[in-house]
Amino acid sequence: MDEQALLGLNPNADADFRQRALAYFEQLKISQDAWQVCAEALAQSIYSDDHIKFFCFQVLEHQVKFKYSELTEVQQQLIRETLITWLQAQMLNPQPEKTFIRNKAAQVFALLFVTEYLTKWPKFFFDILSVVDLNPRGVDMYLRILMAVDAELVDRDVVHTSEEARRNTLLKDTMREQCIPSLVESWYQILQNYQYNNSELTCQCLEVVGAYVSWIDLSLIANERFINMLLGHMSVEVLREEACDCLFEIVNKGMDPIDKTKLVESLCQVLQSAGLFSIDQEDDVDFLARFSKLVNGMGQALITSWTKLIKNGDMKSAQDTLQAIEAKVALMLQLLIHEDDDISSNIIGFCYDYLHILKQLSALSDQQKANVEAIMLAVMKKLTYDEEYNFENEGEDEAMFVEYRKQLKLLLDRLAQVSPELLLASVRRVFNTTLQNWQTTRFMEVEVAIRLLYMLAEALPVSHGAHFSGDVTKATALQDMMRTLVTSGVSAYQHTSVTLEFFETVVRYEKFFAVEPQHIPAVLMAFLDHRGLRHTSPKVRSRTAYLFSRFVKSLNKQMNPFIEDVLNRIQDLMELSPPENGYQALLSSDDQLFIYETAGVLIVNSEYSAERKQVLMRNLLTPLMEKFKVLLEKLMMAQDEDRQMALADCLNHAVGFASRTSKAFSNKQTVKQCGCSEVYLDCLQTFLPALSCPLQKEVLRSGVRTFLHRMIICLEEEVLPFIPSASEHMLKDCEAKDLQEFIPLINQITAKFKTQVSPFLQQMFMPLLHAIFEVLLLPAEENDQSAALEKQMLRRSYFAFLQTVTGSGMSEVIANQGETSQKYLRFVQKRAILKLKHVFQVQRMWNVCCSLSFKEQWITQILLHRRLVLLFFLSWWSSGEVKMDQ
Repeated sequence: MDEQALLGLNPNADADFRQRALAYFEQLKISQDAWQVCAEALAQSIYSDDHIKFFCFQVLEHQVKFKYSELTEVQQQLIRETLITWLQAQMLNPQPEKTFIRNKAAQVFALLFVTEYLTKWPKFFFDILSVVDLNPRGVDMYLRILMAVDAELVDRDVVHTSEEARRNTLLKDTMREQCIPSLVESWYQILQNYQYNNSELTCQCLEVVGAYVSWIDLSLIANERFINMLLGHMSVEVLREEACDCLFEIVNKGMDPIDKTKLVESLCQVLQSAGLFSIDQEDDVDFLARFSKLVNGMGQALITSWTKLIKNGDMKSAQDTLQAIEAKVALMLQLLIHEDDDISSNIIGFCYDYLHILKQLSALSDQQKANVEAIMLAVMKKLTYDEEYNFENEGEDEAMFVEYRKQLKLLLDRLAQVSPELLLASVRRVFNTTLQNWQTTRFMEVEVAIRLLYMLAEALPVSHGAHFSGDVTKATALQDMMRTLVTSGVSAYQHTSVTLEFFETVVRYEKFFAVEPQHIPAVLMAFLDHRGLRHTSPKVRSRTAYLFSRFVKSLNKQMNPFIEDVLNRIQDLMELSPPENGYQALLSSDDQLFIYETAGVLIVNSEYSAERKQVLMRNLLTPLMEKFKVLLEKLMMAQDEDRQMALADCLNHAVGFASRTSKAFSNKQTVKQCGCSEVYLDCLQTFLPALSCPLQKEVLRSGVRTFLHRMIICLEEEVLPFIPSASEHMLKDCEAKDLQEFIPLINQITAKFKTQVSPFLQQMFMPLLHAIFEVLLLPAEENDQSAALEKQMLRRSYFAFLQTVTGSGMSEVIANQGETSQKYLRFVQKRAILKLKHVFQVQRMWNVCCSLSFKEQWITQILLHRRLVLLFFLSWWSSGEVKMDQ
């Protein structure tokens, strides 16, 4: 072997050596006989370096996985002998191999098993067992090989072809017939021999049993000798976690519902006798997490049996099973309420399914009602944040708690389905008790009280959020709680979680303010002062900006008395923050978008006259326009590229803010009806000069282009005089991406105004085509996938443009271009004729061809051969080889 290349396998080797090693590996993979060198190195233990051994196994793995069928019988026998020889050596070596080498060797054994077991090596497991006997190192490899085989056959994370799936099914069937009983016996012997003196091997064996029990005959494992041994392991500290997992897999195995109930009950009796149900006396949270998973499995297994028995009409057995389920509820509640969230999370499935059973019963017993209430209280308690939660810098632990809260929310929703009255009463009691003394209550208790009110909105669903009408009891309770929320002063609580929950809940129940509008001013002030948009936390300010926008939009009819006051109070929040002032704005530019939209909504939906709306809109947008002019001049003179980028971003934000205000208009409240056309036309005149700026073109064009899209919708015909000049500037020095984004603008204009813009299209048609084909014909590197994709997308945009023109009844725009357009159209023709392989976007191109056929002779010729036309659309968009001069 290339010793120099092997040096690169060391993790500490430099980049050149590692690259050489990688190249050498690729060379060995394609070599016909290089694998034999690796096989010899493994069989004779030539190398002591762990990374070289691993490398040799990788080469063998590739050979077995991809090229095994190419080998002769002799060569295949050599691989088998190599692995067996290596396995024998493991029991004689003074030191065991590293774990990563043993795992890789097990993978190679498993691949060989999958390939040869059905044909050439039916005694695969017996040969391995004869070698390893009960030698600890041999048993270790045997168990690793078993896990690798299981991974090859049943691992659901691996996507198998249908042929591989059939092969795996046949392998499992054959194993069940030929060797599984012997393998199970070997597992029992291993457990019996090593349970007291080698916990590592015992745990490995328990893992194997747990993996295989899902697809072998359960009676081989679920019998007295095995179960007794596993239950014995539950009392051994170093074994009980793996024993828990093994018992879980046994319980999870599909079987007859009556037999399953008997199995679970017998397990529970023994576990309870061993004192394992005394959760409060157990300090090992890792074990309790596994035990919780086991109890969850037993509970869900009993519920599955109950469901099957009910379906089969066996009511007596179903009742017995239900009693068995009820007997586990106390243990379930202990685990659900446990302070460790992992332990609690593992039992939620059982809890959820139990509530589903109660939902199906015609009436609940007193004990079942008590169980529901206990689950409800447990959920309320577990929703509470702990002291260590980091609200300002949320990490993995915080993300896990958020996910856990989502699981608890599902439980709360299910509780609402079982007993909505009880849930409402419980939440009301907790909420009122907490908010009466919120000043002296810990933040997590205040937050969860408000959170529960918030969660009721989904737990007790109604049509269109009408929580304050219909059911008088429910409406009264929710109305009372909302009144308490907005009048208690809790919005001033000095913790971000409480502040955010307050605003989230206020917006969730926005229809409350239609019933009691007298509370709107107080809530508006909370949004606008230090509790909301001016809070010390950026996270609170950002979220509040969005929620404030939603609040105003949902209550637009009730906002009229407060409009000008609100506009004055948010004025400073809407100021542009140019890079040179060094002032850190309270809101980010994204947050400011919501504030501008809110301002627009307030003005447009107000009951003011059109004249007053125009004044207010001009007051809103004039500062933007003035700042835009100043910043554009500074950009033109800026030398430093970083400063140019900062100024361009600020200009782009200004355009974006103006554009966002236009979202307030609708078919009922148009720009013209509100008297605001002149203001937006002034904006257009202010922003369009940015298109001629030679600096930061991409950023500036993007912003102005977006504004034009909005103005086409809002201003309609009034925008047309600005389009020719804007288009001329956007076609200068443009790249593929610029054109891709410009063409939809032209398509929007064409589709909306049709023949009104015919003269404009006549004028810009050829410049646009010239720009498109200039970009398409630019040379690009062969492997530049990004450039190829951009050209492909540009071709699509080009044909979308042709379709829009012809589909809008303006085919004469193309036909009247004269001879100049012929070379472009012949380019299309040659692409059509040369690419006749794959169907793609038939209808779009058929429309284009049909529209052009009356003028273009080449299209007419193609149309004479309809099949050819249909084929022509097959792979129209793949990267092109045709040049315009061909």
